[in-house]
Amino acid sequence: MDHRRIGRRAVIAGGAATLTAGLAGCGNGVGSDGAARIDARVQSTLDYMYREYPGTRELSQSARGMLVMPLVTEAGLGLGGSYGRGALLVGESIVDYYSAASASAGLQIGAQQFSHVLFFMTEEALSGFRRSYGWVAGADVDYAISDRGETLRADSTTSLSPVIAVIFAQSGLRLGATLEGVKYTRIIP
Repeated sequence: MDHRRIGRRAVIAGGAATLTAGLAGCGNGVGSDGAARIDARVQSTLDYMYREYPGTRELSQSARGMLVMPLVTEAGLGLGGSYGRGALLVGESIVDYYSAASASAGLQIGAQQFSHVLFFMTEEALSGFRRSYGWVAGADVDYAISDRGETLRADSTTSLSPVIAVIFAQSGLRLGATLEGVKYTRIIP
């Protein structure tokens, strides 16, 4: 067997394994102390969001529940993916833990990290999320966008939406973040 010849499938499989290992090592809580660490990150993320985007406090008071993802790491070089872990709050109590993951293929290069919170504005949206085995963010999610840095704009359209997403604290080489196609799965930390 000629070890100098590597097949295309082996290169793709190796690239996917490297990407997965890289995302797992990006501080998303993989191999961490579990629930206590996620809880601390969730509280820190909420404190930051409320301080930097005061309009989110009003959203949280109206929401039936909030999924807080303190850190999602997204990377791509041909093949791409993202991963993060967080918690679902109902009222002020953490009721479940979730992972967020996505995969993509195509022309892409770069990496970024960001935080996001999903506000479930109706009991039906929250119940549907909690009952599903793996809930996928799609066109039913409206985004409240930040303009001028410190203010959050949630217009009458987003205030009537069943699920509102707030993405913030972005850093890295990929500009913009979307949750379309992200799959949320309940986990045991």
